[in-house]
Amino acid sequence: MRRLWFSFQYFFTPAWDTGIPAPELVRTIVQLPPGHSLDIGCGTGTNLLYLAQHRWTVTGIDYAAGAIAKARRKLRNYSPVLLVADATKLGRLDLPGPYDLALDIGCFHSLTDEDRRGYPEGLARWMKSGGVFLLYAWQPGSAEDRRGISREKTIRFFENEFHLSRYEQGTGHPSAWYYFIRK
Repeated sequence: MRRLWFSFQYFFTPAWDTGIPAPELVRTIVQLPPGHSLDIGCGTGTNLLYLAQHRWTVTGIDYAAGAIAKARRKLRNYSPVLLVADATKLGRLDLPGPYDLALDIGCFHSLTDEDRRGYPEGLARWMKSGGVFLLYAWQPGSAEDRRGISREKTIRFFENEFHLSRYEQGTGHPSAWYYFIRK
């Protein structure tokens, strides 16, 4: 059912598709030499396009085929690797890693705890030691709004494979940016 819901969103422009790269990504890549990048839940490829324009080799995965189709059009002047794939199966995918940078804006927080379990190890398989992983995740807002994942729980999921180098509280909906480094 989730796959259908996400796929349907890409018949239009989803509310989360702003068409501008994440400022946190922009600030981060200024500090890094171009390398190999992976966007998990890449949507229509806005962040991938920004990375490609800054000489990064880009790989994007998304659950929704419509999102990947739009990303292909957006990145037609580059050579991206774009796959319709399930983020809960990262460790089993055939990706052209290893990656210096990985990005997840809104995918991890939408997973169930069961689906989150293999995600950090799967991602770690593809990341270079010292690689940067940017994660944007919603946090639970109130007793009525329990969407998202807490800071403590997020860190616990990743602590075996990554260490947290920086944390920023988000704006608007309760959220946060996590800056992890691959051990």
